[in-house]
Formats: sequence, C-alpha cells, structure tokens
Amino acid sequence: MRLIKLLVDEDQLDTVLDILDEENIDFVVTKDATTEKDSSLVEFPLPTQAVEFVLGKLRDAGVDDREYTIIGSAETAKTEHYHELEDRFVAGVEEDDSVAKEEIRAKALDMYRNALTYYSLTAFSAIVAAAGLLLDSPAVVVGAMVIAPQVGSALIASVGMVLDDTRMMKMGVRTQIVGFTIAIVGAVAFGGLLKLGGFVPNALDVTTVGQISKRISPGLLSVSVAFCAGAAGAFGLATALPVSLVGVMIAAALVPAAAAVGIGIAWGMPSVAVGAFLLLVVNAVAVNLSGFVVLWYLGYRPDSWGSADVGAVRRYAPTAGALVILVGILAVAGGVVGGNVALENDVNHIVTDAVTSDEYAQLSLVSVQTEVSSIRMLDETPTVSVVVSRPTGEEYPDLASDLRQRIESSTGEQVIVEIQYQDRSRSTPGAASLEPRSSAAVGSASHAVVGPSHVAA
Repeated sequence: MRLIKLLVDEDQLDTVLDILDEENIDFVVTKDATTEKDSSLVEFPLPTQAVEFVLGKLRDAGVDDREYTIIGSAETAKTEHYHELEDRFVAGVEEDDSVAKEEIRAKALDMYRNALTYYSLTAFSAIVAAAGLLLDSPAVVVGAMVIAPQVGSALIASVGMVLDDTRMMKMGVRTQIVGFTIAIVGAVAFGGLLKLGGFVPNALDVTTVGQISKRISPGLLSVSVAFCAGAAGAFGLATALPVSLVGVMIAAALVPAAAAVGIGIAWGMPSVAVGAFLLLVVNAVAVNLSGFVVLWYLGYRPDSWGSADVGAVRRYAPTAGALVILVGILAVAGGVVGGNVALENDVNHIVTDAVTSDEYAQLSLVSVQTEVSSIRMLDETPTVSVVVSRPTGEEYPDLASDLRQRIESSTGEQVIVEIQYQDRSRSTPGAASLEPRSSAAVGSASHAVVGPSHVAA
C-alpha cells in the first residue's frame, strides 16, 4: 500500500479532484500548503499496483507532479472506497504488480551503499568465494553470495538505462567495474598469501578443482543463470516482490567468476584467468542487459519518450551508446561461448555413441565434461573428462585413444581425453557366496589419459 502526497496549484486542483472522484479514490485536501503561492496538498491511499495508473491519468490531464510528490509506504487504510480499489487492482481485472517508475528509481537507489561499505563487502565476498572455490565447497561459495552487494549496482545501471537517467547509469557501471577490480585484486592477494604461507601446495593444479573448473569455460548454462538472475532482479524491482533473495542469484553469477580470475592470476595460469574473466564479463553484461529488457517490456520509459525533437535524441544518446556497447560485447563473447557449446554438444554425442556401441557393451557412461579454453589464442587443448562404470576386472586400455580419435576425426579439434573408471560388481539372490578380494573392491577407480601427442594408461 502507498500513501500519495501531491502538491497541486489551485488552477489544477479541480482537475485532480475530478479524477480522484471518478476513480472512487478517497482523499484529503490541505489548503494553503505553502506560503509562496496558492496551492493545496492532496493526500490519498492507493494499492501499490494502482500508483502508476493513477499518476499516469493525472499526467495525461496536464497535472504537473514534478514540484512535490511523495510516494510513501503505509500499513493499512480505513476509507470508504479503499476496498473497491483493492478489488480492482489487487484481485480484479486490472490486477497488475508493477509499481510507478518513480518508485523503481527510489528502490534501486535505496540499494546503493556508500563506497566503503560496498567495496569492503565486495572484497570480503570475493575472498570467501576464493576460499570456497579452493576448498571445492559449494556451501562456502553460497555463503559468499549472501554478503555480496552486487545486486544494487547491477539494477541501478539497468534502471538508469531504461529511464534514460545518465547519473544512475554512470553510478551503476562505475561501481560494477571498480567492484569487480577490487574483487579480483582481493582474490589475487588471498591466493598469494595462501601459497606464501604454505596453506595450499604451490604445485596444486587448480583446474582439477571442481568449483574452479566449472568457471573457466563459459557455457550456455552459466550464461543462462546470469540472464535469469538479471531478469528476476528487474521483476522484483518493478513489482512489490522482495529483491534481497534475487541479489544472491545475481552475486552467484558474478562473484565466483571474479574470484576465479584472481586464483588464476595468483597461480600463474592464464587459461584459468582469461576463461573466468570472459565468464565474468559475459555474465555482467547479461545481468545488466536482461534487467533493461525486462523493465522495458514491463512498460517503463523515460519521461520524454516518444518525442522526436533534436534535444530528446541527444538526451537518449548515452543510453543508446550503452546498449550498443553491451550488445556488442555480448555478441563477441557469445561467439566464443557458442563455439564452446557446439564443441561440448558434439563431444557428448560422440562419447555417448561410442560407449553405448556393441564394442563397449559392458561399460556404463556416468558423466562427460568438456573444458574448453575460452580464448583460442592461448593454444590450450580442450580436455574431455569421461567417467565410466565397468565390471570388476575388465580392462579397456584403448578406450581413451579410441575416443580421442573419434572426437578429432569428427570435430577437427585436437583434444586430451581423460578416462576415470569406476569398478562395479554384482551379486544376485541365487549366487554363491565368495570371499571378498581386496583387489576387486567395489568403487575403486583408475585413470587413463590420452592427449594429442601421447598415450598413457
């Protein structure tokens, strides 16, 4: 529920009251609200969903609401016709969860924090995320998302673009860029201290850590998370829904990627740093762009939208420029991501067809994961990790080499194939009881790795 306070000149008062009477809105008028000129303060309660509709009717009637308009929260209202407004706008045919554009601007700015708070929380969240990545602990990574403040800056930028507010756009973009820089520097410093203090082995191959490997090769699933997070944030901002939980989702798309960039730099691994940085850039663009698209779809526009005069075109130039940059970045990065996704899909089909063939009838495919370098100029060979289940005692020494040859002949890409075997044994109700042998323990695993220039089993 909202309480609207509108300062109205005497020559517009009758127009305002006629519209309120027409919509069965109960109001109170305070005469001589200011000493400088003849004006009145009109107060009336509205359901949140009705604010934009009523203010829009007032503007269409020529009422100037720029001098003094307050949209405040209220707990309850006991007026003669308020329940009729609830029937119309909350549960009736005019039901609409959207809020006034003045309110989404205020809600976005309310999420802005001062520089010390914002950048400190960003650094803390990046350090916690880096610890979670190195520990391979999803719970710790999620904990980092809770304290990350990225939702405010992302939504401020989206609202600034959709309302053509240059100040908000600059504020949102600046805080995101500086925040990501601080997050990366914090993760680098944290990783360096861990290596210097011997808490983490210097020889650790961070690409083998599950939580890190998931963030060095951007794919369709990771980008989808960012798009949905930005869209959900915009919906929450533009309706009466809370945005706090969505903030965790937005942070999940951004902060771990920034932490992975820092880890890659600290460990001197360009492929990790560049891959994670590309994921960070793509996700940040996706969050901002999807937030803009959703707000635009919900009908939010600048005040002077539709005007064709030269001044209006110049005012929209910063917004148009920002959108062109975002779309351009997304298109370039999307080409890289699209190539990775295509290769991953081809590998999945090739491995599935091979393992399910008659030649490997006793094998069961458990999982396939393809790690592709995001920037091919790094000349990093894609690694295909395959987990299969086999009967205890069965050997398949040529499986890795066979899969590599099939993948390379089909895709034209050189790859490294790593096979992890999970031994299995089976006992049926009528089977004879045998003494267990330690060499045939259920669940034991072995590896076979085949690269473009070597074979090792």
